[in-house]
Amino acid sequence: MNEFKELLKTRRSIRDFEEKEVPIELIKEVIQDSCLAPSSGNSQPWRFIIIKERAVIKKLSDENKRNLLAHLEKNPDAPSKEYEATLRDPSFNVYYNAPCLVFIVGSKGAMNVYENCALAACYFMFAATERGLGTCWIGLGKHIRSPETLELIGMPEDYRIVAPIVLGYPKSIPGQPDRTAPQILKIV
Repeated sequence: MNEFKELLKTRRSIRDFEEKEVPIELIKEVIQDSCLAPSSGNSQPWRFIIIKERAVIKKLSDENKRNLLAHLEKNPDAPSKEYEATLRDPSFNVYYNAPCLVFIVGSKGAMNVYENCALAACYFMFAATERGLGTCWIGLGKHIRSPETLELIGMPEDYRIVAPIVLGYPKSIPGQPDRTAPQILKIV
């Protein structure tokens, strides 16, 4: 149990990666472990899209930025407003120039798809950390709309991106951020 607790304490969001490719077999091992996550009714609705081509990752980043900025133009008070300057920076890559991007996707019609895929994403991040890899769930990274781009990455029409996760060997591992004490609202 101590090893698991240590894993909980040491997993970090990594945004700076070594220029080293992650072997496909290692990625598949991480995905295999992530499929051990619980799901409602044991539905296991998650599917995975692995993107290792940096040009494709850059294309996805550029499309995300365009779509988010277009959304901001129509909705100037959207929560993504705080990222506007960063999104306008041509050198900013939404996926932090990671050597690998994994989309955890789920069927648009599946019940509890977000919850189930989020559980798989948590398992994915812990499995990667255990193997010396770094991850970061990219909240801004799921805004892919172009049918051509979706076809390029192999996205089924009836699926949606739930968890875009970058994966690679970390250049460094940040320290543990401060955590607030649990806020229990009531015990009944």
